[in-house]
Amino acid sequence: MKNTRRDFLKTSAAAVAAGSMPYWFTSKSAQAFGFKSSTERPVIGCIGTGSRWGGVGPGALKFGDCAAVCDVDAQHAGRAKDRVKEAQSKKGDNREIDVYEDYRKILERDDIDIVTIVTPDHWHSKIAIEAMQAGKDVYCEKPLTLTIDEGKKIIQVLEATNRVFQVGTQQRTEMGQRFLQAIAMIRDGRIGDVKKCVCDIGGSTDSGPIPVAEPPAHLNWEMWLGQTPLVDYRIKQEGRRGLTRCHYEFRWWYEYSGGKMTDWGAHHVDIAQWAINQNGPDQGPTRITPTAAEHPVPFVNGYPTMDDRYNAATSFTVDVEFPNGVQMQIVNKSPDGNGILFEGTKGRFHVARSRTKGAPFENLEDNPLPDGAIAEVYGGKEPTSHMENFMDCVKSRETPISDVHSHHRAMTTCHLANISIRLDRELNWDPKTEQIVGDDDANQWQAREQRKGYEIKV
Repeated sequence: MKNTRRDFLKTSAAAVAAGSMPYWFTSKSAQAFGFKSSTERPVIGCIGTGSRWGGVGPGALKFGDCAAVCDVDAQHAGRAKDRVKEAQSKKGDNREIDVYEDYRKILERDDIDIVTIVTPDHWHSKIAIEAMQAGKDVYCEKPLTLTIDEGKKIIQVLEATNRVFQVGTQQRTEMGQRFLQAIAMIRDGRIGDVKKCVCDIGGSTDSGPIPVAEPPAHLNWEMWLGQTPLVDYRIKQEGRRGLTRCHYEFRWWYEYSGGKMTDWGAHHVDIAQWAINQNGPDQGPTRITPTAAEHPVPFVNGYPTMDDRYNAATSFTVDVEFPNGVQMQIVNKSPDGNGILFEGTKGRFHVARSRTKGAPFENLEDNPLPDGAIAEVYGGKEPTSHMENFMDCVKSRETPISDVHSHHRAMTTCHLANISIRLDRELNWDPKTEQIVGDDDANQWQAREQRKGYEIKV
């Protein structure tokens, strides 16, 4: 168990390095790292520049230079342009920053090496796939997919194009390295054999009825909807954090996201499966059982019966079984609070972003982890920031720490959990064939119908 994750990363990196030098690579010193710019810094195109981009974009600018920003919300794009120009002018870079509404304009540009994708969830997969097909390396925020099928398609294109792809699950690198430390402790046997983990990811909220309104002039609402059904724009209150189908609140609609199951599940379920060695190829859950779930609206055959309010689950408990005998619970609330509780044959501990607790952590003062234990979890390297890891891998063509394959496996668990609570029944999953066993109706939920003109094509 100790070396499996590292071996998987090394194997993936070797496969990439063997045949993945980008098509624009030359031996000239100006392109020593394969970048199209005349420096050793890649050129970046930013697709999606809303609130979360405020954490991703400036981080990318430490290692590269932005040439263009894109957003279907002109106000978002304008603010991003101003922020990029201010940051780059301080470094003596006074280039003009182009602004686009259509992300394809960025993908068409030969001078752009990398794209950051910080859009609502239902746009992630299509843009990422087309970016790889256009020869770009990709940094995409989580959750990477809206459906299980999208994850399969992304992996298919990744393997065909050999791009470098980092998923924005920053708990793998940052947060004081608490999660890396937790995995290192498990691998060092500090709680014996893991028997159970509880992922507390919080629940969604109920909005009540939200009235129809005219979309703001600065927003291309039809394009914002993308692959999802063409519906009316709704807003309950004005302001940056208004209760609307747009902006942050998209997460509470199953049409555009998966509620907290995919929002925080993309973080905690990912770490839990990494810790119990169930994120690699052919690994994953075998049985998913919804023991409790509440939605803001009634559901029939998995579909909400009301369309004027949030519909993602407000509370839930889902039991997940893995073939190695570990039991996982995904809950919206637990006594320990947001984070992950690991229970083993010799003890237990809880890890969250801001704190850790439990005797195994307290004992570290007298019995520290072996030298290099955290680096071992990190693939044999000293951890860096999430963006720095990505940029280093763009140069080396190695696999980033938050690789697509393992993220797809974690998101598969989250998507299956959502399918189970929407259909209100237990699911049996074959992680090798990636199929729901004995339930043809539930298997159809691996994909969704996509609106004409916005289909994902592979």
